[in-house]
Amino acid sequence: MSKRAGRIPGVAALALSCAAALGIGVAAVPGAAAAGTATEKPATLQVLVTNDDGVGAPGIDALVQGLRKVKGVKLTVVAPVENKSGSSDTTTPGPLTTTQATTTSGYPAIAVNGYPADTVNFALDGGIPTKPQLVASGINAGANLGPVVKISGTVGAARTAVRRGVPAVAISQGSSEGVEPNYAAGVREAVQWVKKHRAALAKKNAKPPAEVSNINVPTCTTGKIRGLVDVPSATSGDITQAPNCASKVTHPTDDVVAFMNGYATLSEVPPD
Repeated sequence: MSKRAGRIPGVAALALSCAAALGIGVAAVPGAAAAGTATEKPATLQVLVTNDDGVGAPGIDALVQGLRKVKGVKLTVVAPVENKSGSSDTTTPGPLTTTQATTTSGYPAIAVNGYPADTVNFALDGGIPTKPQLVASGINAGANLGPVVKISGTVGAARTAVRRGVPAVAISQGSSEGVEPNYAAGVREAVQWVKKHRAALAKKNAKPPAEVSNINVPTCTTGKIRGLVDVPSATSGDITQAPNCASKVTHPTDDVVAFMNGYATLSEVPPD
């Protein structure tokens, strides 16, 4: 038997039993209250999931399936009816047409006949029952690194959310021509990001966001992802070459250099 008193079996139960027999309140028995206290559940985090590849794309379904497993997260999916890649933060003038839909695995969704930014505005203007505390846009098929951030519909949806005071993260899965995106890798990074920030996101009266968190994850054909690095968003660079996950380059200077050398990247980009 262990010599550490805290590990002696039945001590808390014995204390409670004696207290009951003597008519003593439980709070008066040292350690009894602590033994019976349940772990406080985290506040529910309301997440709106959208994308620019359309409600039937594999990337958004992968993201939904990953996030729905995170404890305390509640998802609502609102996405474009069809692929609207490269639409930036374009919006549709006038009323929006919506239909009930599902992702490829059958998760309920609202399909908007419009652009990615339209889906966010629709949701924030009362199109869904509960206002989201986070907008997660993706997972996009293809990287959305610095030079193309402004034209990306994936990032455009996230930028729209941030401009309206809602935190947002954009997730993109890069791949080479002819290579299927490894969405599982993008899901892992998205889930880790949400877990890291969920307490702050779910907090009442949270400080309004100032930037979009833009995550890009390479699909490695050799080697493996070398980790996640927080780097500035590049203003130029060749994003057409295949990422080299076997690279030995360290201390990348921006998201293009990091991504092309096998790193997943996290860059904070302005909403305007």
